[in-house]
Amino acid sequence: METYISKSELDTINFAKNFAKSLKKTSIVVLSGDLGCGKTKFTEGILSYFGLSEEISSPTFTIVNEYKNQDTAIYHFDVYRLKSASDFFDIGGEEYFEKGICIIEWGEIIKSCLPENTIFVKFEKDKSDENIRKITIC
Repeated sequence: METYISKSELDTINFAKNFAKSLKKTSIVVLSGDLGCGKTKFTEGILSYFGLSEEISSPTFTIVNEYKNQDTAIYHFDVYRLKSASDFFDIGGEEYFEKGICIIEWGEIIKSCLPENTIFVKFEKDKSDENIRKITIC
């Protein structure tokens, strides 16, 4: 388990860029935490590491956004609106696991269908300073 303290959005992006170095072509990363705690900024850092620094947004209404370059495919999911893992199976979500890196916001909702090697990243806001985030990787 590794913990990092981010003091700004740029800290979160830079930490994610460094974290991205350890990802494999089919890594699955689950991002958990309250709204506005840095999950999308973390994803932006990962995308930036892979040269996919397009304007990103959380895929709340589309469920998945796809980003690709010559070497890497990244699938950014937001499963907040799903009720269970069976909803994820119904949309064919598990088929993405072998296609590329999957970053899944609110992945605890579909935990039962995630592979054992899934990386969990938890975000917590500091109660005394809204700019500070504790990021824990399990």
